[in-house]
Amino acid sequence: MYLIVIAWTYVTLMMAVAEATSPQGTVLGAIITFALYGLLPMGILVYILGTPTRKRKIKAREAAEQAAYDVEPATARAPDGSAAPDTGSESPAAAEGGAVAPVRKEP
Repeated sequence: MYLIVIAWTYVTLMMAVAEATSPQGTVLGAIITFALYGLLPMGILVYILGTPTRKRKIKAREAAEQAAYDVEPATARAPDGSAAPDTGSESPAAAEGGAVAPVRKEP
């Protein structure tokens, strides 16, 4: 795959150089030629051909996470298999001051 990318990049670079050095060509035309004939198609090709590798890496990461979860001690999990809840005496949304200001009507 990388041989194709390197070869096509070389070809489009030579096209851009020919465009820039031509008496009728411009540097802007050379940049556009290199971008549209070289970088854009090669970016798409690398993305498409790299999909199987990305999928394998994702599956390997998920398998490693599952293995780490399976090795985790059973005491750290609740009976239904989920993570154990916080064992603190207060709920996470408790008011810090302990007292709630009374609500009253405006005069």
